[in-house]
Amino acid sequence: MGFGLTFFIILGVLLWILLAFAPAIMAKNKGYSFWLILIASWFVSFLLTLVVVLILPNKNETPKDRADSKAADEALDREEGSA
Repeated sequence: MGFGLTFFIILGVLLWILLAFAPAIMAKNKGYSFWLILIASWFVSFLLTLVVVLILPNKNETPKDRADSKAADEALDREEGSA
């Protein structure tokens, strides 16, 4: 096994480990376990856990946040309708 192959194997493993942090950080921001998603990303698949995290609802969002978002959407719709 030459230096070039060893370099690319190490680079690939490091990239795999680093990419797993993206869904873990996103999950933490949504109110889910950082460590659980990080480990799942390492052992299952970075892309699969990314899709799962994107689908998961935000546990940090309060009913007031949802109502404010809905009111803002309705105001924008009225504004677009009158323009």
